Amino acid sequence: MVRAFLGMGLLGTNFVKALLDKGVEVQVWNRSPEKATALEAAGAKAFAAAADAVRGADHIHIAVKDDASVNQVLAAAVPGLKAGAVIIDHTTTSAEGAIQRTKEWKEKGFTYLHAPVFMGPANAREGSGFMLVSGDQAVIEKVKPLLEKMTGKLINFGPEEGKAAGMKLIGNCFLVTFAAGLADTLSLGKALHISAQDIGSLFDIWNPAQMLPTRLQRMSSGEYDKASWELNMARKDTQLFMNTVEHNNGTLAVIPAIAAEMDRWIEKGFGNSDWTVIAKDAVS
Repeated sequence: MVRAFLGMGLLGTNFVKALLDKGVEVQVWNRSPEKATALEAAGAKAFAAAADAVRGADHIHIAVKDDASVNQVLAAAVPGLKAGAVIIDHTTTSAEGAIQRTKEWKEKGFTYLHAPVFMGPANAREGSGFMLVSGDQAVIEKVKPLLEKMTGKLINFGPEEGKAAGMKLIGNCFLVTFAAGLADTLSLGKALHISAQDIGSLFDIWNPAQMLPTRLQRMSSGEYDKASWELNMARKDTQLFMNTVEHNNGTLAVIPAIAAEMDRWIEKGFGNSDWTVIAKDAVS
């Protein structure tokens, strides 16, 4: 069974190498041809045109930048698509784009499945990490054996088209805010002459990640009257963060925005509520 892979970035390249290791025949294409031809030494067949790369392939995988790139690449591949071919898109896209492509490609006589991933290059190479799917359960059942071999865990979010895309965006949103929060934490540490290693040792002993499920439940409950940390007090500490870093000529990326949001809720009369009240609009 021939597989095609369009998009030889870090993720696509390592997916292809893993497939080749398993003895799968893979045809590859990339906008920058050298990234595709580099895989010929590993056994892939590289093509200069997307349409040629997908010719004869039963399953076409794609991993590119965004919605527009997916649409452009698949439009270029149309002349070579085999009747009934299955398109599996690993690109992080909008939920709306995934829904629209599922509908449009079905009307054209092809199957499109959005399967975004929480996988880095190393995960793609070794078949670990997480791959997300949702939509037509019959389609998912057919490709499940193929996808399970590409990842550590295949997560099926049910029949709702676009839900996998939405869950991927939610995960990435958390990762972005998590990294930005860590950057601010490191900036505060620098201002206090506390090293990243010392901060790490604190988190080894006191692991705030353990609080995540309980904190999410608390924030989404809509109940903020019984405060474990009052918003006024959290805002006081937030000002200490900003004053300390500013005094040492440092910068903070996200804390000032959080402080402004806290001020908004304090002005609305929620100063004595639990500080997680700042999520009230997001869950109501």
